[in-house]
Amino acid sequence: MPDKKVLITGACGEIGQALIQSLSEEGNTEIISLDLKPLPEKLAGLSHHLQADLLKEDVIASLEKMNRFSHIYHLAAILSTTAEQNPFLAHKINSCITIDLLEMAARMSQAGNYSVKFLFPSSIAVYGLPDLKTKQSVPPVKENQFTDPTTMYGCSKLYCEKVGTYYSENFQQLADQIPTRVDFRAIRFPGIISAFTVPSGGTSDFGPEMIHAAAQGLPYDSFVRSDVTIPFMMMPDAVRSLIMLADTPVENLHQRIYNITSFSLSAGDFKEMTRSGYPDAEIGFQPDPKRQAIVDTWPEEIDDSPARTDWGWKPIYGTREVCQDYLLANISRHYS
Repeated sequence: MPDKKVLITGACGEIGQALIQSLSEEGNTEIISLDLKPLPEKLAGLSHHLQADLLKEDVIASLEKMNRFSHIYHLAAILSTTAEQNPFLAHKINSCITIDLLEMAARMSQAGNYSVKFLFPSSIAVYGLPDLKTKQSVPPVKENQFTDPTTMYGCSKLYCEKVGTYYSENFQQLADQIPTRVDFRAIRFPGIISAFTVPSGGTSDFGPEMIHAAAQGLPYDSFVRSDVTIPFMMMPDAVRSLIMLADTPVENLHQRIYNITSFSLSAGDFKEMTRSGYPDAEIGFQPDPKRQAIVDTWPEEIDDSPARTDWGWKPIYGTREVCQDYLLANISRHYS
């Protein structure tokens, strides 16, 4: 087994930046970060950063030639709304690059006789409930229910879950000698709320966008109805969950794909939360029929009991009240 050496793609996103900070504190970890953008100066020296495009054939080849990774956190992706505007590009980035990296991980696993851990952030966009009546009446949705996505983003995430599981459990199953396989692990994230980054391109962003707009003194019209409810979690919990899952011994895991969540909120709940900190905030509702239709296929609540049982998942920011205090304080400080 090599020394702990981590690759983080999409490293300039907030999850990527927080992962670099957290993993660098472990002391025994070498981090290679990769993104189309340069790494922020505040992270200088914490990783060896490559500013590169994974769609270029020589980038992955160069990564493989120069490194032997123990962990790959593959965060690079095109988000849901943007993916609908350019589905073919989303397919290439969200699906094809994932397979290319899984192939690299498989070769590294075989050559070094160890299982490269491949951490993959999936999404509630893999779900596709048939109608509002079902959405409002079903109990919290389990990982194996209603996986009929209606978006390219959801399709690509579900496909990568299946392919990642294949590389872990059935890759080269007809070979005379079964090789050491990749250790693929995925989390289906709900909507993620950040106090420090303005969201862009996500269909679940109506809540965070509302608070960030109010903090800047800007009016905001929600692109979904006030009653629309989906699960959410805070960014620090999202980052922590990836590290928790990566650190869990494989024998403790009974599946490769896990739901996690913290709480469910409606767009109307976000309006109340925002007004509690910004009483004069101008907030309206102007549903976009197309984006509304997408959100209506996502569950109101998801069942994350397997993650709680198998690897001890529990959100720190687990209630609306805790999140409200955290968000309003940090967003106000951010814009001041």
